[in-house]
Amino acid sequence: MATGTDPLRTTASANPASGAWLRVREWLARADTDQMPRRVARQLDEQRRRNEILAGWMQAALVATFALLYAFSRKTAPLEASFHPVPWALAIYACFTSWRLHLAYRNRLSHAVLMVSVVADMALLMLTIWTFHIEYGQPAAFYLKAPTLLYVFIFIALRVLSVAPGYVLFAGLCAAAGWSLMLGYALMEPGGRDLITRDYVDYMTSARILLGGEIDKIVSILLVAFVLTVAAARGRALLFRAVAEGAAAAQLSRFFAPEAAAAIMGADEALKPGQGRQVEAAAMFIDMRGFTRLAAQLPPCDLLALLGQYQRAVVPVIQRNGGSVDGFLGDGVMATFGAARRSSTYAADAFRAAEQLLDALDAWAGTQARAGRPAPGIGIGVDVGTVTYGVIGDESRIEYTVIGDPVNRAAKLQNHTKAEGVRALATVSALERAVRQGYDRARALKVLTVREVAGIGETLDLVAIR
Repeated sequence: MATGTDPLRTTASANPASGAWLRVREWLARADTDQMPRRVARQLDEQRRRNEILAGWMQAALVATFALLYAFSRKTAPLEASFHPVPWALAIYACFTSWRLHLAYRNRLSHAVLMVSVVADMALLMLTIWTFHIEYGQPAAFYLKAPTLLYVFIFIALRVLSVAPGYVLFAGLCAAAGWSLMLGYALMEPGGRDLITRDYVDYMTSARILLGGEIDKIVSILLVAFVLTVAAARGRALLFRAVAEGAAAAQLSRFFAPEAAAAIMGADEALKPGQGRQVEAAAMFIDMRGFTRLAAQLPPCDLLALLGQYQRAVVPVIQRNGGSVDGFLGDGVMATFGAARRSSTYAADAFRAAEQLLDALDAWAGTQARAGRPAPGIGIGVDVGTVTYGVIGDESRIEYTVIGDPVNRAAKLQNHTKAEGVRALATVSALERAVRQGYDRARALKVLTVREVAGIGETLDLVAIR
């Protein structure tokens, strides 16, 4: 906030009870997304929504399981004389679960609803266990041995899906409190205290109460809840980091060639300047003609829109032919074939890409002209040879790049297209290598012998692709 005011503290100071509730709510569902980009926070929210939907369906499955177990379990008490609260509790819980699922699908589960859901889970379980002594006509101590108590760990584990450790601990506290109440009820029932024993065999073979055993159950519930809370906290941290890194990786692949992004993300150790390899590859430079003049005439937004359209026409053609875009140099594009991703047809791929680029940019220029917008021309330079592909920079700022004579010659050939009055040039040696790699349009190209190219200290035999 611009004023630096903390709304939580403001509310707390104005209303202590409300402030305490807000602090509890923040602790229960702390998401740690305040410092994350919104796109990452949205992904985390979507993951939480899916987890809550899964938890809702698992709760529905538990309701169905309880209903089946109740329906097929043998009751010894007369049906007409006994009160049977379980069917009512199951029906109410089924309605609550359906409502919770509805809210989960609409992403409208509030902290209050989630807390009520935890209480409802434990209340249903404890009520089901409590009815055992009624259903079987036994003293209340009878239900303390019910194996159904094990379901409490399922309900606690379900809260891990909330991606909020506070709910796990809250579920454990509710379960421990519920079993404490169940133990207290059994003791407070008439004759309940007379059922206390220290004999384990007597406890296991009769409706007796072993206080140490019940305390062990409560301690176990709390310890499991604590362990799951710690695990949930660490799992949440890993989830957040994974989502953040996944979002960063997706962004990284947009700023780098896919091959370079894969190399960066898959590196076993931190990349350092000076790491690289020499490969045989083709280098290509594509440049827009008259861009400087357009930059002086067009508004910034129109200029960037024009540049974006031009690059959207260029990049797919390069990638479709196995090339990698190694950099955008203002209105220029630097691409390589066989450097970032090894290829045995890098020269042929570069020549095919040059032809397709000319076709694609002709189509784009026609669309621009029909719309009354600028349609600048282009120049393309291609050369092949040994290049070095690797990491340059210093420890604070590094990047993948390609360097070598073929890269320099390709840039100068692109500039030389203006002197020759053509749109795409390559060296004859590059064409010969392309032919050996399967390029079959060499006869359609025009050879320009003994050409002097600015910046190159020797004459070259060139070929005009168009």
